[in-house]
Amino acid sequence: MAENKRSKITDEHRAEAARLKALWDDGRPHKTQAEFGEHYGLGNQANVGHYLNGRSALNAKAAAAFAAELQCKVSDFSPRVAGELAMLGGSAPAVPAPAPHEAPSETQGAPADLVITEFDTGGGMDTTGRLLLDDQPGIIKSWRVSHDWLRLNVPSHTGIRNLCIVTGFGPSMRPMFNPGDPLLVDTGVKTVTHEGVYFFRVGDEGYIKMIQRVPDPHGDGVMLNIISKNPDYPPYPMSPKNPHFEVLGKVLTVWRSEQY
Repeated sequence: MAENKRSKITDEHRAEAARLKALWDDGRPHKTQAEFGEHYGLGNQANVGHYLNGRSALNAKAAAAFAAELQCKVSDFSPRVAGELAMLGGSAPAVPAPAPHEAPSETQGAPADLVITEFDTGGGMDTTGRLLLDDQPGIIKSWRVSHDWLRLNVPSHTGIRNLCIVTGFGPSMRPMFNPGDPLLVDTGVKTVTHEGVYFFRVGDEGYIKMIQRVPDPHGDGVMLNIISKNPDYPPYPMSPKNPHFEVLGKVLTVWRSEQY
């Protein structure tokens, strides 16, 4: 009989799974099991279910992903893995930044607030493994807003889960915004369907520019006209079929700072 290569499940593993399942089911917002597995690189819905139901032992990567998604500590459900991470210097494997999530309001009895997190620049890019954002003067990690604020100030978007904060970088879009200003981006927009301000990459470099759709003078399709607000930066054409070009999201709102 072939040896079963899956790690033997112990009572400790089952207890970890029970604690994790209780956190998963306690009403806090989170992705579906399928979305969670895809987002954190843990496989399909069945794989995620194995962790939650004690059929697969938690490892450092899975534990770090669950902790990020559920906004808790690894030790809340797996003291074993937390101890392993502590022995490694306390550094968990890198996982994507959590999508917008709710947090209890500081006002007693008020509805939960919404925490909109920064865009995750790590992983998946061409050469360095990170998206390069030149001249970014620090990073806005997150914004905490009320659902009423979002409804009144950002009435149109593809879904709360697709919203993120990008910290303005470079001088090319002045005076629309300055380096360091917060931009609210909808990552659910992946194509340029009409004129607007888009967050995109070419290779491993990130850009925020106005993009127009214009007729392709050499064919029946369209070209993209990439425009900076700063007149020192001339416009340039871009083919939407360029394999190094990728739309990361559409800028919905910017807040321009003034120094006094």
